[in-house]
Amino acid sequence: MKRQTSTNDSGQTARHWPKRSIREWIELGKSLFRDLSGRLVSRSERSSIRYTVFLSFTVSAIVAMVLTGVLFYLNFSRQLEQTIQSENEMLVKQVNQSVDTYLRDMLRLSNAIYYNVIKNVDIENDSINSELQLLYGTYVSYVENIALYDSDGNLLATAPPALSKQGVKVTDAPWFQKALDRTENLHFSPPGIQNLFVNAEHRFIRVISLSSAVEITSGKSTMQGVLLIDLKYNSLTELFDHVSLANGGYLYLMDANGELIYHPEQQLIASGLAKENNIVAATYHDGGHIEKFEGESRSIIVRTVGYTGWRIVGVIPQQGLVLNQLDNLLLVLFIFLFLFDIVILINSYISRKLTAPIKHLEQSVQSVEYGDAGKAAIYQGGSYEIRHLGASIQGMVDQLHQLTNDIVLEHEQKQKSELDALQSQINPHFLYNALDIIVWMIEKEQPKEAVHIVTALARLFRISLSRGKNIIPVRDELEHVQNYLTIQKMRYKNKFSYEIVMDEEVKNLSIIKLVVQPLAENAIYHGMDFMDGDGKITISARIDGEELHLSVADNGLGMTPDVVERLLIENTPVSKGSGVGLKNVNERIKLYFGDQYGVLIESEPDVGTCITLVLPVIRCETEEVGNVGKK
Repeated sequence: MKRQTSTNDSGQTARHWPKRSIREWIELGKSLFRDLSGRLVSRSERSSIRYTVFLSFTVSAIVAMVLTGVLFYLNFSRQLEQTIQSENEMLVKQVNQSVDTYLRDMLRLSNAIYYNVIKNVDIENDSINSELQLLYGTYVSYVENIALYDSDGNLLATAPPALSKQGVKVTDAPWFQKALDRTENLHFSPPGIQNLFVNAEHRFIRVISLSSAVEITSGKSTMQGVLLIDLKYNSLTELFDHVSLANGGYLYLMDANGELIYHPEQQLIASGLAKENNIVAATYHDGGHIEKFEGESRSIIVRTVGYTGWRIVGVIPQQGLVLNQLDNLLLVLFIFLFLFDIVILINSYISRKLTAPIKHLEQSVQSVEYGDAGKAAIYQGGSYEIRHLGASIQGMVDQLHQLTNDIVLEHEQKQKSELDALQSQINPHFLYNALDIIVWMIEKEQPKEAVHIVTALARLFRISLSRGKNIIPVRDELEHVQNYLTIQKMRYKNKFSYEIVMDEEVKNLSIIKLVVQPLAENAIYHGMDFMDGDGKITISARIDGEELHLSVADNGLGMTPDVVERLLIENTPVSKGSGVGLKNVNERIKLYFGDQYGVLIESEPDVGTCITLVLPVIRCETEEVGNVGKK
């Protein structure tokens, strides 16, 4: 237990510092340092640099003084703990020797009974009760009773004389089975209540059983039996009762499996009111260990008792030294206050000296913050570092002006390039051919067909412009392709047919503008242009998992694998088309959505070609629905 107060002889209460281990003092120092650092950082964010420098120097000096005192304290505590540890190890060693001597005496008694009594007597003709009684009288202070059983559990001899209890089956006892299983060893069983013999006083006698297999002579034959020596539990515990370790430590005894044989609080542990870390301690090797049990750090000393495998464990709570001398506290406090006053004066002067130029620099930098960088020069005075910092900030401001002008110019050029790219989507040759078709239809008095072509051309231009947007709904992109194919179909005099298949859930997904038309152009100029008829172009849009797939397939001439491979490497636009090659389409998709998306080409000579655009599934906010179908 940790005490905060105690009562002296005069009845007055004396105050003490709480006992703490070295590790607890270190953790406490870390906690206080983190708390103080957090407060200083929070305060410095709202304070001037002069205050921050002053406070930082002051805190640093205080921390240095505190650390010096703590180091002296820790060094003294470490030396004292080493002394205590050595004394505790010596006590554990002495107890271990006492227990070892006690157990060896019991082993000698077992050997004496076997070799001097049992082996020299024919159990069929002679009795060994008198010899057992003699040995029992010699060791009566340590032995509760001695008994000899045959392999069937029949009692052959006992000292002192006693009657076996009715209903007790000796052969089921662990000590009996162990003795017969390993006949070459002597076996110590855990403490238990002796229940083999009738007890006239009806007392519960706690014993430790020592058993071993013996060879019994009966007539002309020999048989196997078991010798049992019940050791008085109190004779073993007396070796521990008057031993106490320093710093409130204690000893306990356990077997090789961690089962408690003796513990000063064994009754509380058995009733569940107290706990011990004996199972974990059973895994420790002999020597010193540090463990944390139920939130308390403890020093553990382990010693193994010879032959039995039992272990003596010493437990010493790790506690710090008590500093309770008032005169020492006053001296430390006086020295601390004196040094603190000196530190305050020195830090006040240094902070003023250092922060004046920084204050001027801060005021000039504020002009940049308020947008007046071109009107005021950055302050470049004070020490070399501050002058260098001012010059660097001035250079940064000059570069900022230059970069701003470059960004504006680059943005204008980018807008112009995007506008040129959008305008170049409609090839003049395609426009001239469309107008020729319209004139021809008017001359042939086909006004409905002319209106149809003019409407398709108008829609084509409307979607090509799209109010300057690069991302449009899939429905608009496919409507643009449908208008394009309508005009081209009229121009080629129904040389091919086309079909657009689009799932309902695809209509409102987003796509880059004008990426499907180049695929349709390729299908016409490379597939349909060389066919005599029955050409067909199929455009489909569907969702595949988390991807949007737009495919343009034709039944044209197809391409060889080397041509397919070259299409996405070389920028080879269609000679009569829009001038936008598959490579450009592929790069646009990857630029907008990432390298995992792009163009897939499947083609086989004399069979046809299928080009698929792979894009992410992105919803579009607009709700206009285009008129896309079959022609």
